[in-house]
Amino acid sequence: MTSEWRLVDGLRTHTRRGTDPKTGAPPVVLVHGLAVSHRYLTPLAVALATTHQVYVPDLPGFGLSEHPDGAYDVHRHAAHLAAWLAEYRLPPVCLLGHSFGAEVAAALAANHPDAVRALVLAGPTSDPSARSRRSLFGRWLVDCLREAPWQAPILVRDVWNARPWRVLATLSHSVHNPIEGDLVRVTAPTLVVTGARDPVVPAQWRDEATRLVPDARLVVVPGAAHNVVTTAPTQVADACRRLLAPRPALSDR
Repeated sequence: MTSEWRLVDGLRTHTRRGTDPKTGAPPVVLVHGLAVSHRYLTPLAVALATTHQVYVPDLPGFGLSEHPDGAYDVHRHAAHLAAWLAEYRLPPVCLLGHSFGAEVAAALAANHPDAVRALVLAGPTSDPSARSRRSLFGRWLVDCLREAPWQAPILVRDVWNARPWRVLATLSHSVHNPIEGDLVRVTAPTLVVTGARDPVVPAQWRDEATRLVPDARLVVVPGAAHNVVTTAPTQVADACRRLLAPRPALSDR
């Protein structure tokens, strides 16, 4: 994986990019969650890189991308990501968003269906039954007790890069974003993937999110918590490959 920067909508935007394995498979774009960056998605990017060209952009204000004046809301991040796709001139991609990144990915897929070949919503936020900063933050605190401790230094570095005020402002945007309105408009084949021990995305919400998307399936990874893309990268990568595998024609079933 190598780093590169391109000017997207006036912002110097950082991307981690893998080499092209020349398999003819569609590229995969990974979208990070709240407060974090490309760094924690590296295990999944490496797992996918054997079969797909992988891109991991940092959203504006996060990771190594330029900081805009304010904190973008979900749909402004989605618009920036659409501009990023246009800058890279990619064919329709498999778009994977984790947590807050799943909100961004759902918005992009709903508004730019021609750009998205398949959609993966990993641990999508936010559950309508806990749509407040206090409730969501409380669930994240519980999740911290269930995550592998080696992730902590990565999180601290990413929060420092973004600045705590931006994290809090983006959290407010997340809890005021009704993701359901985007999910029902998604036309791409979709995978919802969560950890079985994820307190941020409990079973009731993951089932509802899957039901809302017209063409969606669900994968639950045993033993994993919210950061399933980091702690179970092989399982998530395999699920993505199954989503992208050619579907049999009706006459072949």
